[in-house]
Amino acid sequence: MPILPLIDLLIVMGSVSLVVGFLFKAAAITTAYRPTLLGFTSVDFVLIAGICFGLALTLAARTWVKLNEPRLMALRRRASEAELRWQTGEIAQEAEAAESRSRRETPAAS
Repeated sequence: MPILPLIDLLIVMGSVSLVVGFLFKAAAITTAYRPTLLGFTSVDFVLIAGICFGLALTLAARTWVKLNEPRLMALRRRASEAELRWQTGEIAQEAEAAESRSRRETPAAS
């Protein structure tokens, strides 16, 4: 099942509930009438909008991570290989330096 239509639906639901919440709040401020829809007040609609936007953001982030996971894993593997090559090169240089020091310290046989 494609995830993008679900993300779009959550964004639309969040936008609609945000508009309804603001309209209810405007009606509550300008008149004595306190509007509700199925028991939800203006604050409830704003909370619903926040939840919908948060879920849409979470789904989008998870989708992005899932799509980019192979590339990120390849980058991580290349970085660890480069670190390993650097460490082995450093170890080889240390061994070479120690060997050259030991050759200089031992007298040459004549």
